[in-house]
Amino acid sequence: MTTQSAISVRGLRKRYRSVTAVDGLDLEIEFGEVVAMLGPNGAGKTTTVEILEGFRPRDGGEISVLGVDPHRAGREWRQQIGIVLQDAADAGELTVAETVTHFARYYPAARDPGEVIAMVGLTDHARRRVRVLSGGQRRRLDVAIGVVGRPRLLFLDEPTTGFDPQARRQFWDLIKGLAGDGTTILLTTHYLDEAGALADRVAVLVAGRVVAEGPPASIAGRSATVSTVCWLEGAEPREVETDNPAQVIAELTARFGGSVPGLSVSRPSLEDVYLNLIGSTS
Repeated sequence: MTTQSAISVRGLRKRYRSVTAVDGLDLEIEFGEVVAMLGPNGAGKTTTVEILEGFRPRDGGEISVLGVDPHRAGREWRQQIGIVLQDAADAGELTVAETVTHFARYYPAARDPGEVIAMVGLTDHARRRVRVLSGGQRRRLDVAIGVVGRPRLLFLDEPTTGFDPQARRQFWDLIKGLAGDGTTILLTTHYLDEAGALADRVAVLVAGRVVAEGPPASIAGRSATVSTVCWLEGAEPREVETDNPAQVIAELTARFGGSVPGLSVSRPSLEDVYLNLIGSTS
């Protein structure tokens, strides 16, 4: 265990009667990192996050979150944590502005509510009652509540559920801005492109354990994975798998005496690697 990390977890365990939700999980997140936690339903993601947030007791293991055991944490620790739950209840009769202002009062150095509302793209809806917002707009409000207290550590559980593609891109810009300001972020998501766009590191959970972790570009050896080179030989498509695509392209270029018809090079995407990991370990 180390108090130099934002989150340090060793041997985390949690059971629900006969079901083991988290089975000896280890995880380390440095200050300022954005880490995406991926895994199929039932992998233990939400249980792990709830334990780290201090909402759920554990059966075993050691945890340090901002240097404190969440199970024993007090108000000062909670003021440094921002949380966007997967499902959040709201006061439907309040307006957006009233809701964000209400939560801002819980924190000693909160952001300006109007600034936060603008950050999540709800300025035009600030005077609307929460109950008439769309699902995506409510999700943006959840994010506003999660960041209004200037958290050092932000938990995001499936934050872009209900967002259209444009809104998701705007949300990514928001998260990148928060990360640029030094906020440590733990994100759970089912969107592989979201993990690839936002995360410094990805941790893949299967059956309550981390089965692979690393930067999105190299997780599970992705950067060194065999590439597929494709081209046209006359009218016939050809392809070859290789760990040295540059050499294959050079040979093809020499043989064709210049440009190679239909040339393309591909390697497994983050989604390919992820599906292989959860398939081979489930």
